Amino acid sequence: MLGEVIKKLRTAHSISQVQLANGLNVSKQTVSNWENNNILPSIEMLVKTARFFSVSTDYLLELNDRQYIEVTGLTEVQLAHIQQIIQDISGENKK
Repeated sequence: MLGEVIKKLRTAHSISQVQLANGLNVSKQTVSNWENNNILPSIEMLVKTARFFSVSTDYLLELNDRQYIEVTGLTEVQLAHIQQIIQDISGENKK
């Protein structure tokens, strides 16, 4: 559910509900209600949340299990470094 995805992203980024609330310009109670599936964010808040965590709205809604990293403005060398780090972490370069 959406609340679980938001909580998973928030904890993975090591930020509190207050920090997320401040980043999205909502109250801590709003974030808590989202995470507990008491209320759903508006479409506007869904988009802001996706941008905040650099994921797609499809990811938040569990329509797609892929996460995306915003790389706009990075050089080709920087992109190559990021791709190498991802491959190292995911074990694609195991010999």
